[in-house]
Order: sequence, then C-alpha cells, then structure tokens
Amino acid sequence: MRRFALLLCVCLSAPLSIAAAPATLHSVIARAVGDSARPADQRKVDGLRKPADTLAFSGVRPGMTVGEFYPGGGYFTRMLSDVVGSAGHVYAVENQGWKGAVKANADMLGEGRWKNVSVDTRPFGTVDFPKPLDLAWVTQNYHDLKIAQYGKVDTLAFDRAVFKALKPGGTFFILDHQGLPGLTDEQIAKVHRIDKAVVIREVTAAGFKLVAEGRFLHRPADDHRKSIFDKSIQGHTDQYALRFVKPRR
Repeated sequence: MRRFALLLCVCLSAPLSIAAAPATLHSVIARAVGDSARPADQRKVDGLRKPADTLAFSGVRPGMTVGEFYPGGGYFTRMLSDVVGSAGHVYAVENQGWKGAVKANADMLGEGRWKNVSVDTRPFGTVDFPKPLDLAWVTQNYHDLKIAQYGKVDTLAFDRAVFKALKPGGTFFILDHQGLPGLTDEQIAKVHRIDKAVVIREVTAAGFKLVAEGRFLHRPADDHRKSIFDKSIQGHTDQYALRFVKPRR
C-alpha cells in the first residue's frame, strides 16, 4: 500500500513539473522584455515588434549559446542576454559595412551590463563562431543578404554554414517581412522584403527541417508592393517567423 501511494504521488506530480517549465520560461521572458535597462526608444516599439512572442517562439532558453546575426544596436540582444543568463552566451555578428549599427553595438557593450554578449564585426555573410550554437538568430535581415550593396552573399552557402555552426538538434530562427512571390534581388533591394517560400526553400535545401511557423506578426492589411520604409506601413508590415531545426542525424 505504501509503495502504491508513493507511485501515485509520483504520477500525480509529474504533470505539474512538466507544466511548470513553460510557466518558468514565460516569467524569464517577461523579465527580459520588462528589463528597465533596455533603452526607452527600444521599449517604445515593443507593441509593434512583439518581443515576448518572438522570444517564446524562437525556443531560446536559459543556458543556451546563441549566434545572433546583425543585432543593429541590440534590440533583441539585450533580451537574449537576459534569457540565456550567466550560464549562456550571445555571440553577435555585425556587418562591418553598417557603421551606424557598429557604433550602436559598441554603445550597448559600453553600458557594462551585458557581460554574456560578444559582438564581432565581419564582412557581410560571415558565419564564424567560437563554439557550437544552440540557436542561430536572424530577425528582419535575411532579405538583406540578397542586397549586393551590403556585400555579396551566397545565401545557400550562408545557410549551409549556419547548419554547420549549430549543434545537432539546434534551431535556426528567421523572422522577416513578407514579399511578393518572384522578387528579383534588385526588387528585394527596393522593398526590403522576401517571400517566405524562398526562405523555406533555401534553408531546407541546406539540410534544415521546418518545424514551426509563427503568425503573431501577420498583418493582412499590409501592401506587399511597398517598401517597408514607406511611411504608410512602416512598423506595421506583414511578417513571418520560421523555426528550422538541424536534424540530430
């Protein structure tokens, strides 16, 4: 009877432990988003960018090693730093040609708060990290890899390099602005958008498996023909989030 009672206790408690994990992660993400150390001008756009949904969907967890491409001053970098915590690290790579972003990143590191963040400034499309990644992260910049003026990048080679940089089972997270089907690279350079189907085709060709799509930034009213910088839709573009996984074997 005693043994049965112990087994019953274990069975009843197991679901509670499993349920507690997401709740704990939710609070970690909430604290990261609500961190008062984040610049006011960045927190001001949270309502449009939905960082809590983005972080949760990406699969980032405490203790992870994250490779972030093109932090652009650290909107997500600071939050990723808080989520991965002291046991994790964020290795950010910035395009050396984006001087404003390079300075903004230096200013972020100069705050002295983000001890688990490293920023490397390299030629556009460089994939080089000091250790295997749990998560590779690109938000609103995959389309830029198609824009030759920023640096000529073979996106298929880039995706294969990201695949190699990740641990087996690691995640490649991409968020970008939806573009019309069939856009040329020249048209992408004008509107700063890319068709979701193109991203999926390229990334899966590198060996990744698409495991989830997030629609929390889907905005049907957006005119996909317009540049994302058009004042009539700026900040309100239709965006997609894609989570890819490197198979364990």
